[in-house]
Amino acid sequence: MITAVEILREAVEKLKAADIDTPQLDAEVILCNLLQVDRVKIHIYPEMEISQEICRRFWIDVEKRLKHMPVQYIVHHQEFMGLDLWVEEGVLIPRGDTEILVEKVLELYKKDFFSQAVRMIELGIGSGAISVSIGKYIEKCEIYAVDISKKALDIAEKNILKHQMDKKITLLEGDLFQPLKEKNLEESFEFIVSNPPYIPKAIISTLSEEVKDYEPSVALEGGADGLNFYRKIVDESPEFLRKNGWLVLEIGYDQGEKLKKMMAKKRFRDIEVIQDLAGLDRVVIGRKPKNA
Repeated sequence: MITAVEILREAVEKLKAADIDTPQLDAEVILCNLLQVDRVKIHIYPEMEISQEICRRFWIDVEKRLKHMPVQYIVHHQEFMGLDLWVEEGVLIPRGDTEILVEKVLELYKKDFFSQAVRMIELGIGSGAISVSIGKYIEKCEIYAVDISKKALDIAEKNILKHQMDKKITLLEGDLFQPLKEKNLEESFEFIVSNPPYIPKAIISTLSEEVKDYEPSVALEGGADGLNFYRKIVDESPEFLRKNGWLVLEIGYDQGEKLKKMMAKKRFRDIEVIQDLAGLDRVVIGRKPKNA
């Protein structure tokens, strides 16, 4: 019977040969997911014997990784804001960068609405990462989460139920604000948040195989200049925000100035671009225009 250290050594060699960026980590994550153990266990017990059935399933999963399928889609897990989320093909894999958006919402909530009940819209819920984590960390909140993708809504529902957020989060199928208009929910929300598709169409083909071949293009592509969704969101948000409500958007690394101008033109107040740890534009915020 093969041991953990032996099967991992063999897998790492194959992954290296296929130019996979993190071969050791990926092989360990795949094996530990099948064994249902933490990675530390295979470091403490490298001679742990691996059953034939686990071996068989391990090589099936390694084969997927050799074809550049993201490891998160293989193991169906991604951590976000300290929460374990289910992910699969059909939704964008939650990124650490998006935690900056959630942290900004929590900061604005504490500053402006602390301990009050708030209502929020998320446009494009995807896996549910943003709504579920905000729901976890803001006790008194009600979230309406919209997505045009039925697959995304199904996956979001799994995460909502897993983290017992079903009393806080309402899922709506449709395009941006349309389902909210149908429910006459204008001027009802303290926050509108979104991580919309923002990659220019011409850039998509230059992305890594993991992204361009597996993640949904509908969640990535933002038109010729990457700003299509922002134009619609910035234009219609004032209609749905309450007085002093906030629009909070994730943006591309070079889109901060463009979004500031777009929001200023619509007369948003207190506009600010927040940068990530690398000093790149990551989030833009703005408060509802005074006379909107």
